[in-house]
Amino acid sequence: MSVDIDPQELGFHRPFTAEISETLRIKNPNTHPVAFKVKTTAPKQYCVRPNSGRVEPGKEVEVSVILQAMKQEPPADAKCRDKFLVQSVPITGDKEFANLASIWDGIEKSSIQEKKIRVVFLPPHGAPGAAHLETPSKSSAANGTQATPDVAPPAYSSPGEYSGSHTDQKSVEEKDTTKRDEVPSLAAAATVTAKKTDASPEELKQQLIQAEKLIAQLKQDKEGLRQRKTTSADGGSGPRPAELAQQTPTGSEGVSIQITAILCFLSFMLAYLFF
Repeated sequence: MSVDIDPQELGFHRPFTAEISETLRIKNPNTHPVAFKVKTTAPKQYCVRPNSGRVEPGKEVEVSVILQAMKQEPPADAKCRDKFLVQSVPITGDKEFANLASIWDGIEKSSIQEKKIRVVFLPPHGAPGAAHLETPSKSSAANGTQATPDVAPPAYSSPGEYSGSHTDQKSVEEKDTTKRDEVPSLAAAATVTAKKTDASPEELKQQLIQAEKLIAQLKQDKEGLRQRKTTSADGGSGPRPAELAQQTPTGSEGVSIQITAILCFLSFMLAYLFF
């Protein structure tokens, strides 16, 4: 009732910083059609196409298993614990023309046949140890044996179809990095705002009085600076203070950046105190 799998171990050759594709053949030796699904313990690391389908009696289907490119090459002695699971169910006469989704929805778990496939990391093609490591893999596939993992693997789930180029994934990662960089600045702004709002009304009144004194002091300094500049420009023989006052225009003059900032701060304090 089950299907035949070739190979029974998926071997991926280094380097893993680029995408690697291997072919998995699912053959139906039965006299009736069979529906299959391919699942893995690392659905984000692999792309499988197709990850489900139908195999006619005596036919086989080739499934492409793509290992996504890794950011860094794993150590040479790293062991892969990823697994694949191929599930198959017979398609009876009453479901001959039904779609695959309805076949799997109404199937009983006891009628599902499962076969596990182990993933192994292999050295680059042509490396001295490549042939030595490939030999046990083929022999175990011929004998139908599989190594027992040291720890229990995570639950199997269906990997998604091949979604696109590596460039699209890189742009998504850059957007995620930008969002993570914005978080500290937003947190710092929130902390400063919280410190300001935690001040008591008495402290705010004291800050308001100090700001008013600072504004008055800045106005005096600005007036004295204007008089000194006028005197130095006339070579020390400029008009007296009384004449200077008469010549000074009465219209509105520009406001410095410091005074503007202080006025904004005062407006914020007044709005917080009285509104």
